[in-house]
Amino acid sequence: MTQVTVAHCLLESGEILEADKTAPPKQRHTARRIFERLRDEYGYTGGITQVRDAVAQAKRYSKEVFVPLSHPPGHAQYDFGEATVRIAGDETKAALAVITLPYSDTYYVSAYPRECTETFHAGHTSGFEFFGGVPIRISYDNTSIAVKKVVGRERELTLEFLRLESHHLFDHHFCRVGRGNEKGHVENHVGYSRRNLLVPVPSFTSFVELNEYLAACCLADLDRRVRGKPESKAERLEVDRAAMLRCRPRPSSPAGWSRPR
Repeated sequence: MTQVTVAHCLLESGEILEADKTAPPKQRHTARRIFERLRDEYGYTGGITQVRDAVAQAKRYSKEVFVPLSHPPGHAQYDFGEATVRIAGDETKAALAVITLPYSDTYYVSAYPRECTETFHAGHTSGFEFFGGVPIRISYDNTSIAVKKVVGRERELTLEFLRLESHHLFDHHFCRVGRGNEKGHVENHVGYSRRNLLVPVPSFTSFVELNEYLAACCLADLDRRVRGKPESKAERLEVDRAAMLRCRPRPSSPAGWSRPR
């Protein structure tokens, strides 16, 4: 076989790295293993240093391609987190439904006794009402509440998720398996909410009171300015709203969509 050029080496190593994204984390290629494969399978006769340089260049290119530098208005991210609270004197775990608008850095968090289909829907509806509109696209991980089965890049969605989506008319985006960082904005706000709104462990008479407190915190946060931007979050939220869909009435079912007491 003819010698593989450095350019070909870069191409092949890039393809190997792309295939690694779906491989088990502990069974992914090192630069040395790529060098061995290029040598044995493609007839590469160069040195390992060139391969290491090519791998580093491929990784830099991948980051430049796949890491967004900005977020368009009207797009959202959604996730659940968990925190300890006291309700009517009893310490309990609360499921935190967090929905964020990365463009304006606006977020809304609501709390429920558990993470389930009803509270998944309730977290969306409460967030839409707070934002004053429905995002045109929402990003998720592959939660079983929304996804029945993952087949390659395709998702078989649950009936209740399809009902939620068809009622509010937004579009969806699901992160690649094992790539939850694709919705890093909301993941950061799950941690932010827990650290800044629920420390020390707070006490409330009911989940209704807890949610009133959380809503007030989210509202007060709109006065803050986005880092590196001249406008406040409230001002940028207006741009988000202009790109969003109008809110629709709350569905009459399932019965559990109302906030728990």
